[in-house]
Amino acid sequence: MSAPDPAAPMQFIENKTYGEISVGDHAELIRTLKPQDIELFAVMSGDVNPAHVDADYAKTDMFHGIIAHGMWGGALISAVLGTELPGPGTIFLNQSLKFSAPVGLGDTVTVRVEVREKQPKGRLTLACTCINQDGTLVIEGEAHVIAPRDKVRRPRVILPEVHLHVRAAQYTKLIAQTGGLDPIRTAVVHPCDALSLTGALDAGQQGMIIPVLVGPRARITAAATEAGLSLDGIELIDAPHSHAAAAAAVALVRAGKVAALMKGSLHTDELMEAVVHATLGLRTERRMSHVYVLDVPTYPKPLLMTDAAINIAPDLAIKRDIVQNAIDLALALGITLPKVAILSAVEMVNPRMPSTLDAAALCKMADRGQISGALLDGPLAFDNAISPAAAQAKGIVSDVAGIADILVAPDLEAANMMAKQLIYLAGADAAGIVLGARVPIILTSRADTAMSRLASCALAQLFISHQRKPLP
Repeated sequence: MSAPDPAAPMQFIENKTYGEISVGDHAELIRTLKPQDIELFAVMSGDVNPAHVDADYAKTDMFHGIIAHGMWGGALISAVLGTELPGPGTIFLNQSLKFSAPVGLGDTVTVRVEVREKQPKGRLTLACTCINQDGTLVIEGEAHVIAPRDKVRRPRVILPEVHLHVRAAQYTKLIAQTGGLDPIRTAVVHPCDALSLTGALDAGQQGMIIPVLVGPRARITAAATEAGLSLDGIELIDAPHSHAAAAAAVALVRAGKVAALMKGSLHTDELMEAVVHATLGLRTERRMSHVYVLDVPTYPKPLLMTDAAINIAPDLAIKRDIVQNAIDLALALGITLPKVAILSAVEMVNPRMPSTLDAAALCKMADRGQISGALLDGPLAFDNAISPAAAQAKGIVSDVAGIADILVAPDLEAANMMAKQLIYLAGADAAGIVLGARVPIILTSRADTAMSRLASCALAQLFISHQRKPLP
């Protein structure tokens, strides 16, 4: 729903009193049924009858498609009675409805209320009908009300905007993409609490990973007992403490025994210390970086953001690797030509703002093939990167502005703050992964939901599958 135009003239709602009403008076409302109407009614009422909300089921039903809840039409009749005729101050006494035909998506219904009889003590009987665009009567009935005695004229209340969002819908799609892929042997490092252990075992049950638990055997077993989980058939490698578990997990990668790492209940710094070790770690020629994949309720697609966890103040060379890592992940997720927004506070190059110079340089590096697989633009402010309206207002002509797939922050602080704001203020879910090492590293947080943990595992599985595909 769009917000009312604040510049529009003030609208009023006004009733008709019992004394002003005559038999034959009528009022109408016209409404076209949209998917959002059905979803809002289902959320409000709790009525999730599959005939209304499950398209696959509805195809097999007698009407062969999604239809409105019957009381959606009843609610429209109520709206006419309460806002038009008689209007504010009306007291409902009785309502009868007969449903003669379904209302399908795209149908336009004319709701008509007509005064049939005036009775003593302010009482009215009104005929109520709903007729679709073909002239078919879909609902008819009768309402009995007490009409208001006093005149009411009030400014019409401005309703709030409503944004419908299926929680973790983007992650559900990601997880569905892993169907048919081989699970990846994953060293789960120090899963010594119920949350991290449950996340790893859930991913195992989903067929995304084959968990290899690395850490203190007694503590892992105790965590499983606390969570009511069985470790039957799960490989467990004993390590005395978190530092030893991280080193042992990295050694498993170097020996080719696992294809990914997953953070358990240890600090990220402890895990990454073993990963970046100069001689015993998992370094490659590519700089390691973290990529969030955010499911933001107000954004129509997955939003990748980098780097919020590894590189504190990256220089241009490091930013090149950060960008390429994010592009590689986006390609693995099935985004054919990712749109990358290099962020700053402004959209113009300013020599006094180093982030704008880096943004311009990264775009030129993409032009020269030093960064590949995506469209880059920058510098772009955050609003210009994700809002088509903001980009248009600034006169920015770009294939990236307003519809970015990947946001590249100037530094870790900016990325971390943006991600946390989206999570805690905008209700976003966050999955995350570290790339640039020999294997992907699944980073989880204590605040992650079960779905976010599964989505992080899906990222690793999709990335590895993509890397293993033969070149065309």
